[in-house]
Amino acid sequence: MILNAAVFLFRLIPVDAASYLMGKSWRLFAPFNARHKRALEHLERAFPSMSEGERARVVSGMWENLGRVAAETFHIDRLLRQDYRFEAVGDETTNAMLDGKQACILVSFHSGNWELCVQPVVRRGVDITGVYQALRNPKADEVVRNLRKDLYRGGLLSKGPETARKILATLKSGGIIAMMGDLREARGVQVPFFGQMAYANTVPASLARSCNVPIVLGRVVREKGVRFRVEGQAITVPHTDDRQADIQVATAQMHAIFEEWITEHPEQWMWIHKKWAPPGKSLLRRQQNRAAAVNSFNS
Repeated sequence: MILNAAVFLFRLIPVDAASYLMGKSWRLFAPFNARHKRALEHLERAFPSMSEGERARVVSGMWENLGRVAAETFHIDRLLRQDYRFEAVGDETTNAMLDGKQACILVSFHSGNWELCVQPVVRRGVDITGVYQALRNPKADEVVRNLRKDLYRGGLLSKGPETARKILATLKSGGIIAMMGDLREARGVQVPFFGQMAYANTVPASLARSCNVPIVLGRVVREKGVRFRVEGQAITVPHTDDRQADIQVATAQMHAIFEEWITEHPEQWMWIHKKWAPPGKSLLRRQQNRAAAVNSFNS
């Protein structure tokens, strides 16, 4: 299989060299990709006062970072054990999580090398359960799962009907769930993000409220080459009589922190996300049908 061969070959190259070469290659060739224009457009929406030259610099840096992440993925198990590459910084709740004393939802976003956000926790001997989007190709998905297995010794759950039950069981037993929180989710809610309304995933806030656990937002900052600073900041989901309002508030707070972090290192975030895109036609029809059914019931 081609992917297995690629993994084998990349693992023969020292990670520092592989990361450097892949990063420079992506910086050179990615601008010919159609997503380059999209990234520039998104950056202009987020930072309208930023000069055209600065936007070009940021997006070039984004491609280099993504190239590095691609190469480093083949070395995840090795990087996990190389503590000298990591500096961990966190608040009281984050430190309790590092010691395995606090059940929580660890929510990261696509910046730096987000795959390594759990490294400080795993190295403390804490088993983390991860949630991810499975690849369509089962064989490719198996390869990716094997690369990540040392990060998520509590299991790696693909999104599906049984996932919610397993997540709830993990949290209620004092475990830690890790998931991404910055992707567009048209079935979620809209929250302010860089001065515009953007669709956001409500799952982290909903789970945290249901299980009465904190959310720890995590970020990975690439310091230089293959060296990282991992930071954690805890937030608490409100618990009032209005469940939906509580979830909306917490989700907006998460995105406000993401926005602050992205602003500090814009070249390390993945600007190709369709974060501000409107819902697709099929989803829009389902939303309209649900609204019509509710209105009919209430009339």
